[in-house]
Amino acid sequence: MARANTLRIHPEDNVGVALANLSNGDRVGGDADPVTLREDIPAKHKYALSDIDTDGAIVMYGVLVGRAAEPIKRGGLISTANIRHASGTFRVGERKADWMPPDVTKWRDRTFLGYHRPNGSVGTRNHWLLIPLVFCENKNIGVIHETLVTELGYRHAQSPYTGFVQALKARHRAGGLDGRSPVDVDTAETAVEAGERLFENVDGIKMLTHTLGCGGTKEDARTLCGLLAGYIAHPNVAGATVLSLGCQNAQIGLLEEELAKRDAEFAKPLYLLEQQRIGQESELLRQAIAQTFTGLVQANRIARQPAPLSKLCLGLECGGSDGFSGISANPALGYAADLLVALGASVILSEFPELCGVEQELSDRCVDDGKAERFVTLMQAYQRRAEAVGSGFDSNPSAGNIRDGLTTDAIKSAGAAKKGGTSPVTDVLDYPEQVTKPGLNLLCTPGSDIESTTAEVGAGANVVVFTTGLGTPTGNPVAPVLKVSTNTALHAKMHDIIDLDAGTIIDGRESIAAVGERILEQVIRVASGQETVKAERGEHDDFIPWKRGISL
Repeated sequence: MARANTLRIHPEDNVGVALANLSNGDRVGGDADPVTLREDIPAKHKYALSDIDTDGAIVMYGVLVGRAAEPIKRGGLISTANIRHASGTFRVGERKADWMPPDVTKWRDRTFLGYHRPNGSVGTRNHWLLIPLVFCENKNIGVIHETLVTELGYRHAQSPYTGFVQALKARHRAGGLDGRSPVDVDTAETAVEAGERLFENVDGIKMLTHTLGCGGTKEDARTLCGLLAGYIAHPNVAGATVLSLGCQNAQIGLLEEELAKRDAEFAKPLYLLEQQRIGQESELLRQAIAQTFTGLVQANRIARQPAPLSKLCLGLECGGSDGFSGISANPALGYAADLLVALGASVILSEFPELCGVEQELSDRCVDDGKAERFVTLMQAYQRRAEAVGSGFDSNPSAGNIRDGLTTDAIKSAGAAKKGGTSPVTDVLDYPEQVTKPGLNLLCTPGSDIESTTAEVGAGANVVVFTTGLGTPTGNPVAPVLKVSTNTALHAKMHDIIDLDAGTIIDGRESIAAVGERILEQVIRVASGQETVKAERGEHDDFIPWKRGISL
């Protein structure tokens, strides 16, 4: 059977998607209603299925995604030159939360191997955290981290590129590098042996350095403490060491308040040290290292035990999106999300600027009017804040998004929302709140990859699946971030940071459901510690708190 080279996603769409590079004059779309192209259409981009007048609606995924800035002829390319952002209005409407869950018979009795916490949650990793309450303590946290990860066998004493630099030095001393010719990156390296890990059951010692804690508003300080408390209470965390300077807005007492909100019976090792009270920096560091070592001994006593899949909390993320995101990786992840919801697990859909245009559908899927009202209010408030500083959701698509076919925010959003599957919305959360209900949770975050991933993990995601069409190394200090490519070419090109290929949907080798099941199976292996994701191997421990302002 011949592979289709175009796709009409929804019967009401008046644009088609090129699945491969198409040429001016090509007849596409099948025998029933063929379209003769008027110009070249690059793969991932869109073309008009009918004539569209100036200001005419452009519909994709069955929703309004833009309006024509000038007349567009049938077979013409949809581009930034002839389309402007537009999306439909939305309000709290009727409930449409009825749902036919997928068949999960073969996963019903499956388990994963996780770390069981006193509050009943289950972690997929067992990390120790080093946290500064204020940026003034970043250097001290770095000293503690470097010392412990090196001496306890969590990282090479030298950079993995030390051997490469040593080889370059040797060539330079021998007169082999003149500074005018490019350096051969295949220069032989000297191997550097890894140290032996002392604590077998502790997966890592991670630090959450940041630029906040003082100099902002009191609300900024509370928000930061709420996020940090979410990480300390996180099921993937065995315990934490927190350094405070003492005079900043983000006080230890504020952190303790936020931690009590998230876990009233908190029972993990937690060490809180204040530099201005202790005195000399050297004494602060000795105390912090000694106490952390004691905590690591306790953390090492915890071993993986079987847990039901309902204990998983999956973060749904996308970044470096392309024109295939909404038709391959995102709907496949949405199918995996539906499977997990049917099994009693929690999933998190965030990135509110990338839900522009699908607000009505998501609002209608909320299980009650109160949650629908909260979602609508958060979306409207976010848009107003963006407009107040001369921006808006229409500013969200990046240069790479646009180059690869996502020409308006609504086009990007309609595809991004596919990650959330089809299940009812059981809860709507504002940053940095925590997931407390199974099912699909909407979490207000920016579309910015790392800010959003940071927030999802702070809300409780113990695994994140991150779809990408252009490639990104994004990871997280606490939760494994499994990367899924939208196209096979990307997987082949950047296989060192991509874990799974969903491009098989584009070329017809697999269905959306088949890839969704493959994602779920890999999530189970990752959650059990049977597989480490590429972001973990590369130590992509990205952590950026959202300072509650306009970040798209």
